[in-house]
Amino acid sequence: MKRLKPILIFLIQSVVVGLAAAFVVVLIRPQLLPAISIGGGMQPGQPASYADAVDIAAPSVANVYTRRLISESNAAGGSGGFRVNTSVGSAVIIDPEGYLVTNYHVVALANDIRIQLADGRIASPELIGVDAETDLALLKVDLGTLPAIPLGRSDQLRIGDVVLAIGNPYGLSKTVTQGIVSATGRGVLQLLTFENFIQTDAAINEGNSGGALINTSGQLVGINTAVLTQDAGTEGIGFAIPVGLVRGVIEEIKKNGRVVRGYVGLVPDELSSVESAALGNNPNAGILLRGVVEGSPAERAGLRRGDLILTINGEPIRSRQQALLIVARLNPGDEVRMEGLRDDQQFRVSLVAVERVPRP
Repeated sequence: MKRLKPILIFLIQSVVVGLAAAFVVVLIRPQLLPAISIGGGMQPGQPASYADAVDIAAPSVANVYTRRLISESNAAGGSGGFRVNTSVGSAVIIDPEGYLVTNYHVVALANDIRIQLADGRIASPELIGVDAETDLALLKVDLGTLPAIPLGRSDQLRIGDVVLAIGNPYGLSKTVTQGIVSATGRGVLQLLTFENFIQTDAAINEGNSGGALINTSGQLVGINTAVLTQDAGTEGIGFAIPVGLVRGVIEEIKKNGRVVRGYVGLVPDELSSVESAALGNNPNAGILLRGVVEGSPAERAGLRRGDLILTINGEPIRSRQQALLIVARLNPGDEVRMEGLRDDQQFRVSLVAVERVPRP
């Protein structure tokens, strides 16, 4: 015991000296303290700045300038000649070989397209192809190896994740705004045929279209495309096309110059609240066929207006948009199996998808 006493005294003295030294260091350098979460505040490891993410992504975001000839008519109904309409947008370098993705509506009907890279270089890109049904377009410039943005995983986004929008709003290049993911899988806006939007409150303004929505690692998670402006007071509701959808569309355009999609001729609609209640408010209750296109595979298989579609290829159907996306992912010639209800009687049909004629 006598031998232990000096050791205990030494240990206690060491602890006291260490705590005193730590106290002095914290007084001098309080930033060394880890972030403390109080009522949902900053968590340990959360960056105080997103400058590193912007440094990674911003060199890949380009400005887009377009000119269109717009026909004008005079008051008497005769030809009034043409005027030049100019607009601005954004694009994102997704391949070091010079491929850029932007929105279809940014370049649609443009007589002249110019790209200005982040380093100031300007070029007239080649329009490789477009997909109006997802509002995407693929451009290419020949300027050597370019800084391609790293691609993230939009399917791993969670509501509340921090995101940054980078673009060219109102011609103000390299503008960055910050927000969160407000929702994913938005598909009821009726802006496009195939909708699966990321909703965000990061500011998206005119000229941001075609720009990058990135995560805090500087990876692309979406292409900014629209903002909800139903009235002057609406703000903080913007939409981006998820990068998972962008990947597939761009690869199709690279390979075929267009997107090849399956088609069966369904005209689906959501169930009304009354119809859903009659089915017990089952979330897997399916969708209602508002119609069937004449001469389509669906009509030849015997599907009718008023049928309730429960599953497509074994996948429970919960929404109109889900049904459209499942069919669109098919290749022409693929077999499609459906289960449904007609007059409270369950039925099964099998049909073969054909190629969808793209919307102009």
